[in-house]
Amino acid sequence: MRKNVWLICLGLVCCNLISAQWSPAGNKIKTSWGEKLDPKNVLPEYPRPIMERPEWKNLNGSWNYAITKKGAPAPNVYQGEILVPFAVESSLSGVGKTVGEQQELWYQRTFEIPASWRGRQVLLHFGGVDWQTDVWVNDVKVGRHTGGFAPFSFDITSALNKGANRLVVKVWDPTDRGEQPRGKQVEKPNAIWYTPVTGIWQTVWLEPVGAVHIAQLKTTPDIDKRTVKVDVATNGPSADKVEVRVLDGNKTVAAGASLGGLPVELSMPENVKLWSPESPSLYDIEVTLYKDGKVADKVKSYTAFRKFSVCKDKSGFTRLQLNNKDYFQFGPLDQGWWPDGLYTAPTDEALVYDLKKIKDFGYNMVRKHIKVEPARWYTHCDRIGLIVWQDMPSGGPSPQWQMREYFNGTEVVRSAVSEANYRKEWKEIMDCLYSYPSIGVWVPFNEAWGQFKTVEIAAWTKEYDPTRLVNPASGGNHYVCGDMLDLHHYPEPNLYLYDPVRPTVLGEYGGIGLALKGHLWLPDKNWGYVQYNTPEEVTNEYRNYANQLLELIKKGFSAAVYTQITDVEGEVNGLITYDRKVIKVNEAIVRSINRKICNTLNE
Repeated sequence: MRKNVWLICLGLVCCNLISAQWSPAGNKIKTSWGEKLDPKNVLPEYPRPIMERPEWKNLNGSWNYAITKKGAPAPNVYQGEILVPFAVESSLSGVGKTVGEQQELWYQRTFEIPASWRGRQVLLHFGGVDWQTDVWVNDVKVGRHTGGFAPFSFDITSALNKGANRLVVKVWDPTDRGEQPRGKQVEKPNAIWYTPVTGIWQTVWLEPVGAVHIAQLKTTPDIDKRTVKVDVATNGPSADKVEVRVLDGNKTVAAGASLGGLPVELSMPENVKLWSPESPSLYDIEVTLYKDGKVADKVKSYTAFRKFSVCKDKSGFTRLQLNNKDYFQFGPLDQGWWPDGLYTAPTDEALVYDLKKIKDFGYNMVRKHIKVEPARWYTHCDRIGLIVWQDMPSGGPSPQWQMREYFNGTEVVRSAVSEANYRKEWKEIMDCLYSYPSIGVWVPFNEAWGQFKTVEIAAWTKEYDPTRLVNPASGGNHYVCGDMLDLHHYPEPNLYLYDPVRPTVLGEYGGIGLALKGHLWLPDKNWGYVQYNTPEEVTNEYRNYANQLLELIKKGFSAAVYTQITDVEGEVNGLITYDRKVIKVNEAIVRSINRKICNTLNE
């Protein structure tokens, strides 16, 4: 009894030490969630709702860190503590240091495997690490991964000890001096280019699985055939059988099975519920894997029935459609940056806040700009009801940008390494996001940033996922390929180019700036396409642009994206401040006119 009391007291002391040692770095503005962050309970939610198992262990929290010269051996002494999963440059990491291409970032911590996991395989999952990651467990190298935006995992079973296990992670990230997709990170932030993000920036976690287990689910609904196909990939060893159940609440509405790795194809009832932003109906899925007649693995997932397509309307315009009906998609640009966590929202409540506000503003869509989010973000979109346009993070050299005409120049030639990095990571991103119902559009390129082999990349994207639309180059360079022509124009909407065959969309406009003292990342040098002094002026200009957009919808626009939902670093053109503490427009007025725009094709 005395021993147990002593251990409890020791645990409390350690927890208090962690809390006392950690504090946010720097003096930049912070969100209210960041100000209240509990370092002993960092992002505790299950990180992958699209494929959920009941047992897991969260490794977020305090780790040791060191920054060394690139190529140097592992450090014997670490320099301090870092709060995972916040990038080392961020305030919430507690470090706030820049690493750069000439240095490497090291992490170290220990963990123990629960006794109930014995006899099973153990997977080590990383939601996201930027960029090149090497991992050791008990001095055994268990894997390497390159790429900053897709999750990855390693089977670490053979490296484990019975007691404490030592985990070491090394990260190298050249930011804009490398040939990898990097989004809007640059070594020297300015204007629309932001602070580097190096290292672990999503949840790290452990999960026990059987020797034969489910590695990935690929769920494909078809509303025309009223079917759903579930592809179940395993870790390698062959399984006997896969069973799938589709549930509406507690009621099983479809069930089926397959052998030999074949997909399970299920017929849904006639009254199948369709998913839309107005009615985001989801069905739960249970997938059971059998080996030698016994249950080898079981996961929970979900799906939704919706269809993204294009079709001519009665006036001859080619329109975007949702569930075989003309549907105007309208939403904000969402870059997913945070003043205290950079790439990482301080809490799950913060992560979902932006999405709820997008719905509150009356939008039905969101463009995830030059970034990929944690899995929970996409689940929130599925549940709340927001169509997602998913950008590929940019990187590499850029050709000349010709935004007001179809491109007639020479495409840039990337190096073999740069092209391979792009193709590998774009495929990984599409793979990990495929089963989220809310994703309606893939966007391989933005404004000629790193744009290359456009026709080929657009065709490959469509072939790899024919269930979604492909926006080949948002804002140009424009080619006659993909499913839409996407124009950018600031600040007001402008239909300066039109495609009679594909839908014409306005991928970016707006950018109305308002700098609010006390809520600025920078004390000066704040930037917007146009600047105003009061929320009333911003609201009036927003309404002015919205009325112009309504007229242009009659002339052919089929979707629009307003820049942007929040301020980001030196950009002050958000509807909400960067710290998420002030809404900078009259929400009721914006919601009213946004709903009118969203419903314009239904009138």
